[in-house]
Amino acid sequence: MTLTATAKAAPPPPSGPAAARPSAVRRAWRAFSPYAYIAPFFTLFAAFGLFPLLYTAFVSLYRVELQTPGDMEWRGLGNYTALFTDEFFWTSLRNTFTIGVLSTVPQLAMALGLAHLLNYKLRGRTFIRTAILLPYATSVAAATLVFAQLFGRDFGLINYALGLVGFDPVDWQTGTVASQIAVSSIVIWRWTGYNALIYLAGMQSIPSELYEAAEVDGASRWRQFLHVTLPGLRPTIVFTVVVSTIGATQLFGEPLLFEGSISGGIAHQYQTLGLYMYEQGWGFFHLGRAAAIAWVMFVLILLLVGVNALIARRRSRKEAGR
Repeated sequence: MTLTATAKAAPPPPSGPAAARPSAVRRAWRAFSPYAYIAPFFTLFAAFGLFPLLYTAFVSLYRVELQTPGDMEWRGLGNYTALFTDEFFWTSLRNTFTIGVLSTVPQLAMALGLAHLLNYKLRGRTFIRTAILLPYATSVAAATLVFAQLFGRDFGLINYALGLVGFDPVDWQTGTVASQIAVSSIVIWRWTGYNALIYLAGMQSIPSELYEAAEVDGASRWRQFLHVTLPGLRPTIVFTVVVSTIGATQLFGEPLLFEGSISGGIAHQYQTLGLYMYEQGWGFFHLGRAAAIAWVMFVLILLLVGVNALIARRRSRKEAGR
């Protein structure tokens, strides 16, 4: 009697549209949930990345002054033509390239050597890895102010050391080559340890069987480095070259704080594109021309990254065809 009453009281299972509704909602959620998860990133990117980029391109076509940002006068490509006829633009472009080479090549070479040494079993490896990362954690302002004192003409430690070996004092803030070497040394000091740890992580991902096979074949450590480590690190090296190229193109803090001048020295001898843009926008109040410089830097970065990627792709194809 009880079982019969319970069976009569139980509602029948849903059928028709009511049964299909939960599965349809579940399928819709599975289809759109990935987009919901990544929506915050794209929202922030659109607000703080894409919109400023497009608005900068819009401003670069107008004459805009910092004192009256609401008064915009159409110039078309006038800011770009005025930019390319300015000798200081070409000076800053040349300085950016020179400082970029002086800082990037030694930096990555030293980082590769440090990573190769740290890849072996050494005492205190953890302490050494932490120590070489400390310059990266140091603020650019503190590092630049210290190096400005080290490269002082009259009381700097660098000139004192040069005097001990018989060299005359060098005016590191006035000479073109000397000032660029001084600024490059700040970049090298700050970023060598960071790149060394990236290389070290790449080295530790190389299978140890390759080193064992090379050792069995009688290869020395130098040959193991050339024929095992470097080929295995090629993607990591390309990554660090691209990132260092972007950083060199956008170099700003080190040359600004080295002497405290937005002109990059008396004769603009170490003014980079970043300093030149700052000088035009906040020194001369030409926001439209500063926006044009920003877009020139953006296109230049795209070209440099594209050239690096093309060279890396050609080398990989050439080695694959051997």
